[in-house]
Amino acid sequence: MSEAKWYVVHTYSGYENKVKANIDKAIENRHLEDQILEVRVPMQEVIELKNGVQKASQKKMFPGYVMIHMFMNDDTWYVVRNTRGVTGFVGPGSKPVPLEEEEMNRLGIRQENVIVGFEVGDTVTVLSGAWEGTVGVIQSLNEQKQSLSINVELFGRETPVELGFAEVRKMD
Repeated sequence: MSEAKWYVVHTYSGYENKVKANIDKAIENRHLEDQILEVRVPMQEVIELKNGVQKASQKKMFPGYVMIHMFMNDDTWYVVRNTRGVTGFVGPGSKPVPLEEEEMNRLGIRQENVIVGFEVGDTVTVLSGAWEGTVGVIQSLNEQKQSLSINVELFGRETPVELGFAEVRKMD
């Protein structure tokens, strides 16, 4: 299998987040986590001036488009293409064209390989987000998604939580 590439999908206007949610659900239901690695609706922070008050808000960088990091094959093409709200892949005819390295760099998507200093069984502290300050033991690693999972206690039960590598720090 070749390497995963970034593809752009055209959606109905205003359906970007719905399409992302639907594709994420299809990935989970069809167990395609190792083939469709990430679905993104690129956002940028915009500062608006309303009634003399500055307000920061998130705006879609490309309304009507969703970016997908995936291995292109018949299964992944079918799942994405037949998701409600998707009108098609960006490319001539029905042939999806992956983004070039230069285009990805301009969009702020980096493709470099990060050397991971984590191993299953390491104890980590969560640095940010809802689980900030939580200490957990790494249960699994996904280097392609740059994520790991730890178990946290939720409602008296151990529950797996997926976190990005940047959200945790290895404890000595």
